[in-house]
Amino acid sequence: MRVKYTKFNGVLMIVITIIIICISAAGIGFANDLPEIKNTGILRHLGITYAHFVRKTDNGYDGLDVEVMKLFAKHLGLRYKLVNTTFETLFTDLTGRRFDPKTQDYELVQTEKIKGDIIANGLTILPWRKKIVAYSRPTFPTGVWLIAPANSRLKPIIPSGDIHLDIKKVKFLLEGRTVLTLEGTCLSAKLYGLEKFHPEIKYFSQTNTINDMAPAIIHGIAETTLLDIPDAMVALQTWPGEIKIIGPISEPQVMGVAFPKSSPLLLKAFNEFFTQIWQNGTYRTLVEKYYPSVFLYFEDFFDKD
Repeated sequence: MRVKYTKFNGVLMIVITIIIICISAAGIGFANDLPEIKNTGILRHLGITYAHFVRKTDNGYDGLDVEVMKLFAKHLGLRYKLVNTTFETLFTDLTGRRFDPKTQDYELVQTEKIKGDIIANGLTILPWRKKIVAYSRPTFPTGVWLIAPANSRLKPIIPSGDIHLDIKKVKFLLEGRTVLTLEGTCLSAKLYGLEKFHPEIKYFSQTNTINDMAPAIIHGIAETTLLDIPDAMVALQTWPGEIKIIGPISEPQVMGVAFPKSSPLLLKAFNEFFTQIWQNGTYRTLVEKYYPSVFLYFEDFFDKD
């Protein structure tokens, strides 16, 4: 029997298609905002083992961002869950959109399973990342330094008081030297125009962990490496006398907590919570626990209201 096409049938087909899409999407897992997250009873924290933000220990995980996220989950009346991820999959795990960290391209349509609700991992706020996620208020100061083995012929620059002049001095030292970088992170050479100064850029591929870049140059994989300030501070403590800071590669930067753009209520709740623990001293106490030396460089950041 031939079914006659009518306007009603056309509308019915559209409705059925929408229902099928919604059912399929439910299997993928759309990003949730605060009400839906509260219904699950769990706050899923996406994190990468990195510096002292997320640390693996014999008893599990700790770190500055782990403790902050546990407090935030408790503040919301939720159970806390750490979901381990990688730099390659970090934004896909948050948004469900495939993302290429090398080209910084991502798909507009969700095709992958969403694994977490929030990224808290000492994540530097960068323009290309702001196109993908929504950031909290700044949580930690940072920047990128050039690091060399202690026995390197390179000497640390003498600060001039002008950050832009100091950056140029450091970049001029790179001509003809190997510099280790990591694509898809704040340590990508593309972000700082290093190619203009003719270094030999090496892409770190032994692991995908920033923590391993300092020991890589100690073992001779490259003459220098880029490191962000928090990891450099940890490296100086971990390998005392084996590395040295040559000088800045970037202007001052800040880190923040990242949210899907579809979660404005969760973002608002976090900003309110973070302001509270900032003002009552809880956050400063945690920073002192994990990054005591940061106050030598960035006391002004933590003195802000």
